[in-house]
Amino acid sequence: MLVPSLPEPTSLQPVASAVRPRRRLWLGLALGLAAAAAAAGGYWWQHAEPGLPAGIAFGNGRVEADEIDIAAKFGGRIAALLADEGDGVRAGQVVARMDTQDLETSLHKAEAQMLGASRMLDEASASVEQQKAQVKLAEQQLARAIYLADKGYATTEILDQRHQQMDAANAAFAAANARVGEAEQTLAAANHDVDLYHINIADNSLVAPRAGRIQYRLANVGEVIGAGGKVLTMLDTGYVYMDVFLPTAEAGRAMMGSDARVVLDARPDAPIPAKVVFVSDQAQFTPKAVETKAERDKLMFRVRVRVDADYLRAHSAEVGSGLPGLAYVRLDPGTEWPISLAGRTDEQSR
Repeated sequence: MLVPSLPEPTSLQPVASAVRPRRRLWLGLALGLAAAAAAAGGYWWQHAEPGLPAGIAFGNGRVEADEIDIAAKFGGRIAALLADEGDGVRAGQVVARMDTQDLETSLHKAEAQMLGASRMLDEASASVEQQKAQVKLAEQQLARAIYLADKGYATTEILDQRHQQMDAANAAFAAANARVGEAEQTLAAANHDVDLYHINIADNSLVAPRAGRIQYRLANVGEVIGAGGKVLTMLDTGYVYMDVFLPTAEAGRAMMGSDARVVLDARPDAPIPAKVVFVSDQAQFTPKAVETKAERDKLMFRVRVRVDADYLRAHSAEVGSGLPGLAYVRLDPGTEWPISLAGRTDEQSR
């Protein structure tokens, strides 16, 4: 009787080794799908419309502040930079200086001309006094000649000479007065030149027009720039706002001065008090920054909410320009803010 031979045990090893990679592959795919689902859920949770009362609307946007270019009034060489990117500056603080050596030389020249004009005025005034004395002498001589002529002790020729002397003295006196007026005008012009050079030298000290923060440095020390050349760009941190787009039904109820809140993605637990300061009177398509095409296809109205100035003074470092977030607008003054948008924000806005 023949007994069938059993297969060699070593023949199972290739099968087992082939199954293990497939299991690892399926396990990796399952983990990848789970991670993708978690990410999609997180994205949906972050961008889903929160549950809000009917009297509150919201839109997404970015915190912005007005940019101010600090530029040179005159062309020249940058002598010093006194502020750099990221520095906070006060209104009126000098942030850069231009080279003013040529203006200072012209100022010295104008001051010398002013001194010369002042001396000319003194001389002209002295000449007036001198001619005034000549007029008085001519008047006395003419009066004496008339008296003597009436008595027959002076000839007509002498009387005529005294009249001519009187006329000449009056003409010289008038000319002296004219020279005084001319000297006064020359001195005034020299004074204006000196004042102008002082103003131009002062204008070459570039100052921050508002309190804020330096955003960009556009030129360096030693560079020569033209008139109007930009040296620094700053952000006006006293005017911080967020523009959002609301549909017609909601934008029509948003009034100037309406209460609002700004919630930054970086600080979702710290609502920032704000007010509506602008509502566009023209509908427009929402910009491409809005995520979905369905939203972009709707006609919307731009609404600007401005962050409360008192809040900015106390928390300027927390409200950075460019940060994304949401702006909530209270359309109905009788609607209470949800707890997530109230709290310490209401206390600060009082």
